[in-house]
Amino acid sequence: MVHPPWVEIATDFAVPRLPPHAPLADVMLLIIAIVGTTVAPWQLFFQQSYVIDKRIGPRFINYERVDLVIGIVLVTVGAVAMIAFCAEAFHGTADFGHFTDAGAVAGGLSRAYGSRLPGVLFALGLIDASVIGAAAVSLSSVYAIGDLFSLKHSLNNRPGQAKIFYGLYFCLIVAAAALVLVPGMPLGQLTNAVQTLAGVLLPSASVFLLMLCNDEAIMGPWVNSRKMNAFTVFIVAILVTLSLILTAAVLFPSMRSGQIATILGVGFTLAVIAAALYLARGRRSPTPDPARLQRDRMAWRAPEVETLKRIELTPLRRVCMLALRGYLVIAALMVVVRVIQTASG
Repeated sequence: MVHPPWVEIATDFAVPRLPPHAPLADVMLLIIAIVGTTVAPWQLFFQQSYVIDKRIGPRFINYERVDLVIGIVLVTVGAVAMIAFCAEAFHGTADFGHFTDAGAVAGGLSRAYGSRLPGVLFALGLIDASVIGAAAVSLSSVYAIGDLFSLKHSLNNRPGQAKIFYGLYFCLIVAAAALVLVPGMPLGQLTNAVQTLAGVLLPSASVFLLMLCNDEAIMGPWVNSRKMNAFTVFIVAILVTLSLILTAAVLFPSMRSGQIATILGVGFTLAVIAAALYLARGRRSPTPDPARLQRDRMAWRAPEVETLKRIELTPLRRVCMLALRGYLVIAALMVVVRVIQTASG
């Protein structure tokens, strides 16, 4: 219906560019929000919990990976399509570059096409995503609470068997619905703020996940390979760099795109160096026989939590954990400051 320019879409998909006249702090807020909504920290908790809840054993891991890849492809195609048709529909209008909320997007699509149909289709897609999101995010939170306090937290239990689990699940969904229905609530800014905060929290969640995936007492033969660890270190470094750019853009509003590009380039270079240095270190153990490794993985069962020893942090890890906490506090504060500035402006 909208017919966006596919050649330009392919070019911008391969070589992203910053908007020339938009405030850089707002641009970085949006970039981190896109990261936060695509690879949200809650997904890490949800994925491990629903694998357990669905009682999926090691022999189904490859099917889970296929499921994950299909989901990644579908989300990417859908996101690119949505960005493309919205950019084309709003180009040259007063609403271009002035996002308010999803309702305004649906209305703008209808006006651009001269019919209510595009807006209705967009709204239907949004309702579908909202229902899935409300169910999954709330369920992820309750899963995490159940893990933390050793409560029954499985959808295989009937409500009478897990009253706290289902009660919390119900309350979270009701609270989210009540927040959305508050008159005058700036839903667009609220959405961006939540997703940006998720992007800021992602490095912290990734670091803890990395530590977990390298704990042989828990993972056994499923521990991360060195290549996977190096890749994760690179990704975490890039995410931290984005947060630092957001912090700098908030503290120094006069920053130019060239300066941000320099910071991003330095961060990218340091990320590559960090990953390369990790790979250059000596191997932890000889490479096992693939057939034997596969047999060990299929037979492995994680130990009971009560039998695991408390993790011992080395002085270096303790310093890194303190630095990570400091980063989280500062980055989250900058997100709040920028959101307030945007709302008041």
